[in-house]
Amino acid sequence: MSTELAGTASFSERWRALFQDQTSVRIIRFAVGVTLAVALAYGVNRPLSFLLPVLTSFILSLPIPMPSLVAGLRNMLFTLIAFGLGLVFALFFLQFPVVYMVMLGTILFHLYYYLNRGGSLWFTLMSMIAILLLSMLGNSHEGLAIDVSLNFIGLSWMAMIMIWVSYLLIPDPVFTPFPKNPGFQPGYSQPAAEAALKSTIVILPLAGLCMTFSMTDLILVMIFSALFILKPELGEGKAAGMKSLISTLLGGVYAWLFYWLIVAVPEYHFYLALTFFTTLYFGRQIFSDKPLAKYYGSALIALLILVNGSMGGDADFHEKLAMRIILITLAVIYVVVALRLLDKFWPAKPLNNCATEQL
Repeated sequence: MSTELAGTASFSERWRALFQDQTSVRIIRFAVGVTLAVALAYGVNRPLSFLLPVLTSFILSLPIPMPSLVAGLRNMLFTLIAFGLGLVFALFFLQFPVVYMVMLGTILFHLYYYLNRGGSLWFTLMSMIAILLLSMLGNSHEGLAIDVSLNFIGLSWMAMIMIWVSYLLIPDPVFTPFPKNPGFQPGYSQPAAEAALKSTIVILPLAGLCMTFSMTDLILVMIFSALFILKPELGEGKAAGMKSLISTLLGGVYAWLFYWLIVAVPEYHFYLALTFFTTLYFGRQIFSDKPLAKYYGSALIALLILVNGSMGGDADFHEKLAMRIILITLAVIYVVVALRLLDKFWPAKPLNNCATEQL
């Protein structure tokens, strides 16, 4: 009896210690939050429902405390504004090609300029995705652009609620402040304007080509390129592309195993259990000090997208993985070549300015 009591006491102590460790709490919260999002997404089975666990995993993979009510509502508002802006381009400007290209170049410049001055990354990402994605969809059918925007807004709001629920269910053992943000730089900034101009010059020809000839097959190349060029340095653009490519390859390996397991046991409860243990493993990698830790957050997103895209009756998992790798590779090649050409012809800084900066 004493041995059983000692074993029970030891188990309860280990259980309490587990929830007193910050890293363990983040891992468990990540697994629980993403699994709940998957359960809701596929239980309701709405259009684009896979975005719910994708957005939830993106936020929960960050080593940050619980977002405040103000921060969450601000992100919801940013998403609403971003997709409202995207609809303006898709429904109004798209009818006038010359006006559309002028406005697209203007808004892309201001988004890059806003980000380079310390603006919201969430708003910038949502705005670029909304403008480029909805414009391509608007080329085919205006109603499709409206439906996608409404679904995306609703799912992003639901993801924010899922994040709050995850933190309430598994709170941090101790209070940790948000990482210090350098803050938004008001007024004119020449380095930020120059970086924004470079990014705009790189992405605008590709966007114009895709929109003019309705190249829907290259939509991911366009969006990936726009995101890789957030910082228009050759090294950073190439690094962002390589990180995305490695994450896709890594996520593809796990997605292959995940896919065949759910093919072997096509049950909803098994799918949720498999998701929980998979995200538990990914969480351990994400919140570790291993060299590959920086790839696992994006790798899980790749897994969720690939598995969701392979659930249809006529879907081909291997084809989708190969196509995603090809598209990311094309985006990396385009960004690297465009930046090399741009740097070659970009006006050099005057020597007196360089000497002043060194002093």
